[in-house]
Amino acid sequence: MAKRRRLETPSTDDLSRIEEEFRSETFDRPASARGIAPIAQVAADSALHSHAGGTDSRAARARTEADAARLAAAQAQGLLMTEIAVGDIDADAMIRDRMSMGEPEMLELRLSIAAHGLRLPIEVFELQAPGPKGQRYGLLSGYRRLLAVRGLLELTEAEKYRTIRAIVRPHADNGSAFVSMIEENEVREQLSHFERGRIAVIAANHGAFANTEDAVDKLFATGSKAKRSKIRSFALIFEELGDMLQFPEGLTERRGLQLAQALRQGAEARLRQALSEHPPADAEEEWQTIQPAITTIDPTERDLRKGGRPRKSQPVTGWINDKTLRTSSGVTIRRSQDTQGHILRLEGAAITSELMDSLMVEIQALLER
Repeated sequence: MAKRRRLETPSTDDLSRIEEEFRSETFDRPASARGIAPIAQVAADSALHSHAGGTDSRAARARTEADAARLAAAQAQGLLMTEIAVGDIDADAMIRDRMSMGEPEMLELRLSIAAHGLRLPIEVFELQAPGPKGQRYGLLSGYRRLLAVRGLLELTEAEKYRTIRAIVRPHADNGSAFVSMIEENEVREQLSHFERGRIAVIAANHGAFANTEDAVDKLFATGSKAKRSKIRSFALIFEELGDMLQFPEGLTERRGLQLAQALRQGAEARLRQALSEHPPADAEEEWQTIQPAITTIDPTERDLRKGGRPRKSQPVTGWINDKTLRTSSGVTIRRSQDTQGHILRLEGAAITSELMDSLMVEIQALLER
């Protein structure tokens, strides 16, 4: 069995020697050699360097941080201009309000950009999903300018036309996007009545607004009540004859209102037949085809020289055409189709939320049979 070692009390000389060694290890060696924790050393060095720059350095850093904050805020608000590759922009991300653009005007715009550059940037928004060709941005305004720059790129292949100056606007809902587009075109170049009515119907059908009435009220909120009433008339023309008219922009305000009134009195079927039998060569010939159908549809039209209220014509019921059905209760059912499927549109004062709930239940039962 091993013997236990006997502990002895250190002598005075031993204690003095231990104390001397402790002092030399603790106070006489540099900090890095004493075993100070690395994080403490880093903090000490950072504090040393931060004070070394003085007041000027701290002020410069503060200005840099403030500038970065202002830049981020401006970018978030869509106030910054940038250069974007023309191939990264989907010009058809939104249905445009402008129906046609004459070649003389486009040529003039291309020549102006070639001579003086693009004076006004286009406006885009970031797409939530890449476009059909991998585009990152959708065009909000500046359709003609974008087409002009693309045309110059095709003609010259110059490097300067591969990008275009643009402002990236914050993502907005469809309604706000349509309003922005129309505001820009109304300021730069007046839309025709038919173009206004057309885009109101399209915006409503895309779900940007509750219905055409709501679309007209919000898209043209700054217009007078009379102007919005005219736009609704041309919206009706687009809804019922948009697929038949070849020169709708040739309709003057007076002719358009006459045509809308005839449509309200049930002239759609007769007008469609007339237009299908006599394809026009120009706008005037198209009107000459329309006019007889209008004048014969309502022989009891009110004579304005006689007083009193006009007599109300009885609306036509039943199938107006192969896609429109009007019920005796005054409800009009229109059928259409897009890339996502079939659409039924119900119009009339009799349509209420309760009736729509009942219809949804009936449709569900019909589809589940």
